[in-house]
Amino acid sequence: MEFIMKTRMFEEEGWIRKTCKVCGKPFWTLDPDRETCGDPPCDEYEFIGKPGIPKKYTLDEMRETFLGFFEKHGHGRVKRYPVLPRWRDDVLLVGASIMDFQPWVISGEADPPANPLTISQPSIRFTDIDNVGITGRHFTIFEMMAHHAFNYPGKPIYWMDETVELAFEFFTKELKMKPEDITFKENPWAGGGNAGPAFEVLYRGLEVATLVFMQYKKALENADPSQVVIIKGEKYVPMETKVVDTGYGLERLVWMSQGTPTAYDAVLDYVIEPLKREAGVEKIDERILMENSRLAGMFDIEDMGDLKVLREQVAKRVGISVEELEKAIRPYELIYAIADHTKALTFMLADGVIPSNVKAGYLARLLIRKSMRHLRELGLEAPLAEIVAMHIKALHKTFPEFKEMEDIILEIIELEEKRYAETLKRGSELVKREITKLKKKGKKEIPLEKLITFYESHGLTPEIVKEIAEKEGVDVHIPDNFYSLVAKEAEKGEKKEAAKHVVDFELVKDLPETRTLYYEDPFMKEFKAKVLRVIDNWLVLDQTAFYPEGGGQPYDTGVLVVDGEEVKVTNVQKVGKVILHKVEEPEKFKEGMTVHGKLDWDRRIQHMRHHTGTHVLMGALVRVLGKHVWQAGSQLHTDWARLDISHYKRITEEELREIERLANSIVMENRPVKWEWLPRTEAEQKYGFRLYQGGVVPGRVIRVLKIEDWDVQACGGTHLPSTGLIGPIKILRTERIQDGVERIIFACGEAAVREWQKERELLRKTSEVFRVPPDKLPETAKRFFNEWKEAKKDVERLKKELAEAQIRNLETAGQRIGNVELIFHKVELDPATLRDAALRLKKPGRVVVLYNGSGNFVVAVGDGVEVKAGDIAKRITTVAGGGGGGKTDLAQGRVKDVSKIKEVIEDVKNAL
Repeated sequence: MEFIMKTRMFEEEGWIRKTCKVCGKPFWTLDPDRETCGDPPCDEYEFIGKPGIPKKYTLDEMRETFLGFFEKHGHGRVKRYPVLPRWRDDVLLVGASIMDFQPWVISGEADPPANPLTISQPSIRFTDIDNVGITGRHFTIFEMMAHHAFNYPGKPIYWMDETVELAFEFFTKELKMKPEDITFKENPWAGGGNAGPAFEVLYRGLEVATLVFMQYKKALENADPSQVVIIKGEKYVPMETKVVDTGYGLERLVWMSQGTPTAYDAVLDYVIEPLKREAGVEKIDERILMENSRLAGMFDIEDMGDLKVLREQVAKRVGISVEELEKAIRPYELIYAIADHTKALTFMLADGVIPSNVKAGYLARLLIRKSMRHLRELGLEAPLAEIVAMHIKALHKTFPEFKEMEDIILEIIELEEKRYAETLKRGSELVKREITKLKKKGKKEIPLEKLITFYESHGLTPEIVKEIAEKEGVDVHIPDNFYSLVAKEAEKGEKKEAAKHVVDFELVKDLPETRTLYYEDPFMKEFKAKVLRVIDNWLVLDQTAFYPEGGGQPYDTGVLVVDGEEVKVTNVQKVGKVILHKVEEPEKFKEGMTVHGKLDWDRRIQHMRHHTGTHVLMGALVRVLGKHVWQAGSQLHTDWARLDISHYKRITEEELREIERLANSIVMENRPVKWEWLPRTEAEQKYGFRLYQGGVVPGRVIRVLKIEDWDVQACGGTHLPSTGLIGPIKILRTERIQDGVERIIFACGEAAVREWQKERELLRKTSEVFRVPPDKLPETAKRFFNEWKEAKKDVERLKKELAEAQIRNLETAGQRIGNVELIFHKVELDPATLRDAALRLKKPGRVVVLYNGSGNFVVAVGDGVEVKAGDIAKRITTVAGGGGGGKTDLAQGRVKDVSKIKEVIEDVKNAL
């Protein structure tokens, strides 16, 4: 769609709309002689070596200048959001400032924290990971400074005119950029299901900001054709809310102010310089780095040829060979990438990402292993944790959470380094096996799909695979965009299936919202209600005390009394705002009648104990294990409950004891448990994103559960009014259910008491067996175990002696068949000893067949015998059943019918 984007400033101040002679896109400029839009590759960088901003800024100075400018212009300053977006489940990491406000603020379900607002949001993107370190401007992590305005229906804030004027004033009056060098390039934007016209703000060859006017959303199939617009090949329709979505590149603006060869030198020098010294990297002609960045601005490493072309162009400009350029510049590229990746890791780990093989954890592990590979290529032995510590030291004043989490962050990195070392040991054998398969097929190159499998399934970087493969004479071609390929799928986030309702939503959408008596009084055991609708075997009541399944809490069961008869309620579910009750005899119910509900109270109270206990336990886990711990799932039952948490290692027995002790101390303190309904944004501003421990909670208003000075979560479950009513909390066991996730199985109240009684009964029975009191069990069990080990040694010794005696007897038990001696005997030895005996009896010109009463057999054939051991094994199993096989000189197996082995003797004699 063609948008002609006129603004008040353009019309009043003499801006000219031109068409770029290189890319053909429209742009606005004050320079009547300008012919290009200012965007690479139409223009090269003009600021390298010649800063485009008169004053040199640091990151902190530029950030404060930006935020302060927009505060002066009526914008509320908002703190950064975590890079792990707990408030949404459709993306893995925050990649732009607008993602902080999707979907709730943009949809109108939640108010923005300020309107308009300004923020500097750390953002992580893996789409450019293969460009990082090479182009001079691409980062995995960058800060997107922004100002946003949410124009709700009937509540306009500002739109295109004001946005362009604010941007121009910031650049020219605050940063003193030259007005005639600024261009506004028209380029419609689309992403995340939204779209709109947009300006790219360009200055001296660098895009410094993007101004998006988000006003469209993806069109449904039945959309009104008159409302549909086409943007970048997709159909969109107008949104009710119009959003000013801007993004200013903090790192790029700092780079512009310093004019360094690369953006990395401008913002990551505190890591780059120490790494250069440690790696002994020779200082190269700065002109090489400058020319590399200038030309790299024209390239993206999106296909396999780009990097090669870039190298050739740079080498030609600076008058050296491609080989000389590669040798000089490669160490710099590696150091730049390490500096960027470790900074991204610092943010990810501080915000609760645990390295693993799934979701955001996969992306963290990708950064760790890629950085370690780069260090190895540089010949550096420096631990990755030391580099992360440099970031924490440099950034902790702006981001104090780094210092709070430092010990855990560094321990996670150290553990990952150890795991990677173990992976490499195991991995070399995997690669060698794959190479053997390829050679058998006559192939001499490991395909890309296999490289991706090695990385995703075994953690082997393609460079490691290449190193091993080339020693074996097999080629490996690593595409320049390899890491972008493997990150692409992981970064997409989960696709959510459409909700499968117990009944069609259309059948209940006209009904009023069900009154939730379980919230008004969680101790209500009986209630009266009116039947609003009967749908198959489901009932809709006007109000209910039955809790519907949700948030890890199972549904309530009980009975509905109708005409004096009790009808069982076997399931309770929620569809939209309506609650449905599944009953055994639906024909007894009619619309309009009044029913009397009775809950299965023993079931409900245990669910309440376990649900409130989950919150108590979560608080203890965070305090004992660390702030990196987040809830990854939970499920309640009457007899036990489970709580899954993110954690980077197994929980020790000492930690479990302290977690259990701390949780029970909160129970005994009988702390009040309170809940309140709060607007989403107010709740987030008041309590932070720990609210979403149990996952994303929908709605404009959310229910917040708070245990005094202990735990705060958005939670829709039923709870006890104080912790003392939970009763004792007992941790039963822990399990590692996947990499980076620990499961705690626990019981509360009566369920915990029953578990203690079970343990006491086990101790009693065990004491009876050993005939000692319970307190003597450990030492008694240890004594018996040691005696058993000694007895086992004696048994092994006796078995060896028995085997020796049998072998001696068998030496003279053979019979001559032509030129071959045959020993065919039954011996009572276990399979391992049987094999050892056969091998010891094996001699040139001799065939040994030994078997035991369990059907195990071994065949050993000495040199000079033409019949193969494997062939004899096949003859045995053909007659006696079972299976087995082997090579020329040794075979083994097991038969179904031992008695039939004897029938094979004549057959074997004939073969010999």
